[in-house]
Amino acid sequence: MNSGYENRRVLDQYLLFHYGTPEQILEGSTVFDGEEAKGLHFPEATVWSALLLDRYSENDQGALRALDVGCAVGRSSFELSRLCAEVIAVDYSQAFIEAAKQMQQGREMKVLRYDEGQLESEINLNCPEAVNPDRVQFELGDAMSLRDDLGEFDVVHAANLLCRLSEPTRFLNRLPALVKPGGQLVMATPCTWSEEFTPKENQPEGSTLDFLHIHLDDSFELQRKVELPFVIRDHARKFQISTSQTSVWVRK
Repeated sequence: MNSGYENRRVLDQYLLFHYGTPEQILEGSTVFDGEEAKGLHFPEATVWSALLLDRYSENDQGALRALDVGCAVGRSSFELSRLCAEVIAVDYSQAFIEAAKQMQQGREMKVLRYDEGQLESEINLNCPEAVNPDRVQFELGDAMSLRDDLGEFDVVHAANLLCRLSEPTRFLNRLPALVKPGGQLVMATPCTWSEEFTPKENQPEGSTLDFLHIHLDDSFELQRKVELPFVIRDHARKFQISTSQTSVWVRK
């Protein structure tokens, strides 16, 4: 897998993406003047706008287990902790996992936000309120080689991960053993396949959704598909604006 995620600039960019307020992310920009900037709460949206929440009662929430694969710096993991009693959050980047653990400990994170050229601003980020950080276990791991003793989960969440794997089928083939019958799988991907991450022979020949159907239909049923926007700041005059095809599957 690509090791670019250990870069400090990338780390700061992802921390801002996950934990920055709209004002912190958009400061200095006029791109969204006069209109709502969609996609500024993407990690939360992959939980609350994707999950079939009506499947869970208040009693269920006291016992639910979640697995957040490709958790990055942990925002979606904390959102899952509002719903689940246990969240195991896994990422391949040591820098991302260490940052998530610092946020979990309630430390204010100071990051550099890039504004223009060599100009940058130091801003403070905090763990979101009303989450249950003690319910989250962050660990270093490879989505294609997850440890054998994870057990089964009520929710498996994988956001913007699939098209960054060198062998995505290895991850997909493991999923039936990870999701309990009746449990949910949230698979969000911008479908930006690139040989930088995935050799051409391991990429889908057709659409990503068809690829998922081929590998998941025996064990899962597709329940919902939504397009969730996300915005990542490069600097005050440049933003990455994308959508992530988010499909929700229920284990048969």
